[in-house]
Amino acid sequence: MTDPTNVHEPVPQSAKLTAREKKWIIYDVGNSAFVLLSTAVIPIYAKSLMPADGNIVSAWGYAQTIASLVIALLMPLLGSIADVQGMKIKFFLGFFGTGVVTCCAMALPLTWLPFLVVYILATIGLNGSLTFYDSMLIDATSNERMDKVSSHGYGWGYIGSTVPFIFCIALIFGGPSLFDWSTVACTRASFIITAIWWVAFTIPLLTSYRQVHYRATRDQLGSAVRGTFSELAGTFGKIVKNKPLWMFMIAFFFYIDAVNTVISMSTSYGAELGIDSTPLVVALLYGESLKPFLLPMALLVLLGALMSFRRPRSTALFARDGLAVVALAWIAMSAFGALPFYLSGEIPSYVDCFFETVSGFTTTGASILQEVESLSKSLLFWRSFTHWVGGMGVLVFVMAILPMTDGHGMHLLRAEEPGPT
Repeated sequence: MTDPTNVHEPVPQSAKLTAREKKWIIYDVGNSAFVLLSTAVIPIYAKSLMPADGNIVSAWGYAQTIASLVIALLMPLLGSIADVQGMKIKFFLGFFGTGVVTCCAMALPLTWLPFLVVYILATIGLNGSLTFYDSMLIDATSNERMDKVSSHGYGWGYIGSTVPFIFCIALIFGGPSLFDWSTVACTRASFIITAIWWVAFTIPLLTSYRQVHYRATRDQLGSAVRGTFSELAGTFGKIVKNKPLWMFMIAFFFYIDAVNTVISMSTSYGAELGIDSTPLVVALLYGESLKPFLLPMALLVLLGALMSFRRPRSTALFARDGLAVVALAWIAMSAFGALPFYLSGEIPSYVDCFFETVSGFTTTGASILQEVESLSKSLLFWRSFTHWVGGMGVLVFVMAILPMTDGHGMHLLRAEEPGPT
């Protein structure tokens, strides 16, 4: 069924994001802050609460498993109820509220077992809200724009989550000297900061969401719930008969379970091995200067903003255009990519910096450095990243922009290929 009072006006695929789509997207910016904190900070804090003979790896593994099982068992039933008119936002609000409240509760002076219980509730709240959040996409945009809007949510979630994370890390390591707080107090404060960030980026969605699509009205709630398990059985029967589908689902289950295991367990495993907690938390931020990266980023954002004011009359690309774009792109990428090396002062000559960057983007492998490991951790990562971009990254980039060029983008690909074109 469809609520005719809330139906959107059709939006072209190429149009900019609508206000309703943007408000759906930014919830990912809010909840991702908790995801990042629970990956890098919370396991170490939990380890500090455990007795000397405690095993954080097994305890953390049990906590993750319990939270996942609860969600897996609840979602089929709650999902059917949420399909009833007006119920989706209520369930979303319930799980979201549970996640935020328990995230704040983790800042209380708890022993390790109550802390893990509260963390399990917070994880259930997060994952439950994400289930209903994903189901809201059909009400926030059209079928043709779902991939675009979902990709924006995914990308901005990653980007946005780093903002409170950096602030929390700065507080944990700088708070004791700046505010005369203990490291434990700063860590607990980071839980409150994350909860506030989560709430702030959820308010726009809560104030704007309207359930457009539903399969039952409020007076049909009982029949919707009763039909849940028969529908699940029917769906399972159809999956069993579709061999490519169930093989894909099994393969994806093992793949994504492995990914989630690495993400959720890596920090606790490192802490159990006795690896110092500082490099675990600042694996992405080694405490090194951000200036070599922030200045080029600011410069590129400024140049990109200025160039966006002038739109081309036509997006069609031909062979001559492809050769020019590829040649200039390599030069520009190398010129700007050399700036982190140069601004850090670790490679004093800009010519050497340019050579090192060209070597990376072209995956040549040549280097002016006698000892590559002498670079700082951040620059060593940047050097490795240029090699990755020069290999698989370029292919991914080309495949991403080809659909935007109405088929003419093949000239870019041909200009990039080695040998005769």
